[in-house]
Amino acid sequence: MAERSTAAVDVAHNSGEQPLAADAAKATADGVDAKNGKASDGPVPEKDGERAATAPAAAPELHSGHKLARRYRLEECVTRLDGFSSWRAMDEKLRRAVGVHLLPADHPRARSVLAAARSSALLGDPRFVQVLDAVEENDLVYVVHEWLPDATELTSVLAAGTLEPHEAYQLVSQVSQAMAAAHREGLAHLRLTPSAILRTSTGQYRIRGLAVNAALRGITSDTPQRADTEAIGALLYASLTQRWPYENDAYGLRGLPKGVGLLAPDQVRAGVHRGLGELAMRALANDGATASRQEPACTSPEELAKAVAEMPRIRPPEPAFTAPPEYQHTTYQQGTYGRPAPVGLPTAQAVPPVPPPPLQSRTGRALKWGVAALLIVALGLGSWQLADTLLDHNKSGGGDNTQTQQQGPNDAAQKKELAPLSIKGAKEYAPDGVPQTAGDVGKTYDGDPSSYWRTKSFSDGPKIVIKPGVGIAYDLGSEQEVSEVSIALKYPGDHTTLTLYAAETADPKKKITSTTTKDSNVKLTAEKPVKTRYVLLWITAMPYSPQDGYSGEGYKQGITDVQFKG
Repeated sequence: MAERSTAAVDVAHNSGEQPLAADAAKATADGVDAKNGKASDGPVPEKDGERAATAPAAAPELHSGHKLARRYRLEECVTRLDGFSSWRAMDEKLRRAVGVHLLPADHPRARSVLAAARSSALLGDPRFVQVLDAVEENDLVYVVHEWLPDATELTSVLAAGTLEPHEAYQLVSQVSQAMAAAHREGLAHLRLTPSAILRTSTGQYRIRGLAVNAALRGITSDTPQRADTEAIGALLYASLTQRWPYENDAYGLRGLPKGVGLLAPDQVRAGVHRGLGELAMRALANDGATASRQEPACTSPEELAKAVAEMPRIRPPEPAFTAPPEYQHTTYQQGTYGRPAPVGLPTAQAVPPVPPPPLQSRTGRALKWGVAALLIVALGLGSWQLADTLLDHNKSGGGDNTQTQQQGPNDAAQKKELAPLSIKGAKEYAPDGVPQTAGDVGKTYDGDPSSYWRTKSFSDGPKIVIKPGVGIAYDLGSEQEVSEVSIALKYPGDHTTLTLYAAETADPKKKITSTTTKDSNVKLTAEKPVKTRYVLLWITAMPYSPQDGYSGEGYKQGITDVQFKG
């Protein structure tokens, strides 16, 4: 299989197509047979009911800067293959990036592409990358679709390694449910490859190219439900093993050894989740695999979605509450925070305290006796004052319920006002590797109420279901006694669930306190002060809020100000 050029990957991952290449033989990363991994310069050859169309017409000669419908300005060509081209473009009316597929109006597949795009647009399911426009104009047919700049192609995710069980469970669950909904409306994908699956920054999976990608290549199938189910099984298999479940390499993944057939996932890689491995084999049974434990094969996305729902729920991994890496092994001295001590000089922690020299000679002994005499006098005065106070108290007739006018030292300490604790640094905590807006954490303690850190917008809520939670780890510079935290939230309503954890203690998951609020200002108070250097502010539920600025509608939250006291 031809390799994709590194420079074009970031662009191509949004378009649903392979990057532009000098010759057609190099531009086949997304033109690979999903089953055998073979590259082709045109449509995938007829296989399992798929039928290729006739030879295409030449792709239209367009250039960067060309404008369609006086609205869509073409910016970069990411695919030129098989008589059509795909572009990243700018919708100048709404000022947003979009993707555009272009082909001549006399292309043999132009009519089917228009029909597929319009049918896909009518579905309106947010789990699919949406078709925004489908037009025939000036001898051109073009299809405009969403462009997701913050999404990651599954091809890139799998290049980094296998998915952990909960993430693989989310993949097969979301994709099978989405495709079941599409098939109920009579729509099939037929090109469900790793490049057609996008993982958003919120951990949700979206499918691009529904019906359109197959129409562009002239792919059809006599058994579309079986074809899509088998494709989902291949995606799950690859997610568990980092191998493509056929003999040929494809999508940056190695294929299986030749001549041994389809191996069960746990025979390819140790430690594969048994239930998910069996589910992959049931979906791939359409291609001759043996369904595990005599379970029936899944022949449609609907059956596969039901099989996923019947599985014991796989819980997300527990977050490991450890200090952020850049805050570990640092020293905090006056004027040297975050900088290593000069070579050859010991750190402050390495210098033992030097006791004061003992008093010597007769002068020293005289001083000792003088200090002792002063202490005796002070104690005598204190006792006399205490007795005098008690006598005055009895004379005034005060009973047991009457408070004394003079407070003891312990009472004064209890009523002492808490002092603000300085925040020396902070880092977004994302145990699943998917941060929210990591560059804005400093805005939560910059003293500016108009600046804030925010989460992404989640479609499910108020409880976050796609991940264990979101949060920020704060560094107080050194161990401090934390008694109270005041938090100003951006979005009120519904409810926000907040929990504070102390990090780098004997118990790395030591809970300080938690609360659920509908207000935009909340104060969390510990039952007793907790001594810690790092404090994790962890959010597990968020209110629903409409679109504002660059943040879409959904369940989300923002933090404008955090202040610790102790």
